Amino acid sequence: MASNVNPTVRRRRLGQELRRLRELKGMTAEEVAERLLVSQSKISRLENGRRSISQRDVRDLCGVYEVEDHRIVDSLMQMAKDSRQQGWWHSFGDIPYSVYIGLETDAASLRVYDPQVVPGLLQTKQYAEALIAGALPETASAEIEKRVQVRMRRQERISTEENPLRLWTVLDEAALRRVVGNKSLMRDQLEQLVEQSQLPHVTVQVIPFELGAHPGLNGQYAILEFPDAADSSVVYIEGVTSDLYLEKANDVQKYSVMYEHLRAQALNVEQSRQFIANIAKEYAA
Repeated sequence: MASNVNPTVRRRRLGQELRRLRELKGMTAEEVAERLLVSQSKISRLENGRRSISQRDVRDLCGVYEVEDHRIVDSLMQMAKDSRQQGWWHSFGDIPYSVYIGLETDAASLRVYDPQVVPGLLQTKQYAEALIAGALPETASAEIEKRVQVRMRRQERISTEENPLRLWTVLDEAALRRVVGNKSLMRDQLEQLVEQSQLPHVTVQVIPFELGAHPGLNGQYAILEFPDAADSSVVYIEGVTSDLYLEKANDVQKYSVMYEHLRAQALNVEQSRQFIANIAKEYAA
């Protein structure tokens, strides 16, 4: 395997394969846990890719599943080794949403709905600093700066010319009206948002207040899709103390349908761009 394999995605693929082997054997996660004298939660975390998988874990599981083909075992062992590599984000230390960053780094497309703020991939550095400081008032300035640096690094998926991330963002008008920092900062942020919306791989739409109730009132979420068909799409919902990752096909389908309704009800691309530009002018007045 290449040394630049994304460890987060590698863990997901390995976990999916281990789940497939367990199901082929007709065993439950609880039965496997009993055989290995570990907790059922460990087996679940290994299968959903939320936990690092050691080569010993793979060897023990292959033994339980009676995998006799040494080529399969060797392949899974190599995947376990690759999954323990470090991604670029690990150089910044402990990042609470490192799993999400790993997924975003390897995603081919990202659909985001945000009712409160401009999404991280489209934020200016000043907006990000003010937003993080306001949202996490007890956070030290060094930690705020680290989070901002990570956010700016993530934006390389948008600015790169080679295989950029396909981003589709639907914003509530509240995200544009909420003054983060000050009006001058907001003007700069919205002007950059207008500029970024003209990139061929970035689409920005706005849902104005006058639309009233709409399918996004339940809150922010993102849908990540990957270039490899073996990697299932993921719905990401950010939390205060923990995040939620939905991978079941039925869950992803429900959120995808909801997103289609949001896109259909929002202002079209040109209307949204003008809407944002008009609010930017209000901040400049």
